[in-house]
Amino acid sequence: MLKILGKASSINVRKVLWTCAELGLAYELEEYGSGFRSTETPEFRALNPNAMVPVLLDGDLVLWESNTICRYLAARYAPGTLLPEDAAGRARIEQWMDWQATELNNAWRYAFMSLVRQSPAHQDTQALATGIANWHRHMTILDEQLQRTGAFAAGTQFSLADVVLGLSTHRWMATAMEHPDLRAVHAYYERLSQRPGFLAHGRNGIP
Repeated sequence: MLKILGKASSINVRKVLWTCAELGLAYELEEYGSGFRSTETPEFRALNPNAMVPVLLDGDLVLWESNTICRYLAARYAPGTLLPEDAAGRARIEQWMDWQATELNNAWRYAFMSLVRQSPAHQDTQALATGIANWHRHMTILDEQLQRTGAFAAGTQFSLADVVLGLSTHRWMATAMEHPDLRAVHAYYERLSQRPGFLAHGRNGIP
């Protein structure tokens, strides 16, 4: 059985849990991270030198980086479903996954740490305003893409891109701030909410 190391409240762990739900994969979750077992031990660092969650154990295979884990699970256990087998189709999905991990994640970090985590180090008024504006700007990019596809991030079919972007969309929606009227994003959020995996691991009360 698959073993996932991490805590269920982590947005990156939730990517993997939602992917497992979509693929119907059984797994065992061992909780590591703040409030649970430490990731700073030599034993954990031997699995992931970054001392971060999630980590996937599948037999002798050890993987870290949440988007990589999701790609592996889709390709290994359900090829051609959440991640197409043809190069062009796969690339269209992976570009949005990579955009989420690099551009969008960096855009929301300051505002999220300030408004949700209440971090004392993230309470500068100007930096917060800049962070919120940058977050909204990136969500507008997603809104424009959803207007083009009319359904999901990379096209008309649900894919791994929607797992990672769906969780980011939930974080944006759940953060207490004024939101611009991004109608395609709102419709997307409701569309994802028809999926049991998203309700369990995305729209579940955790930003």
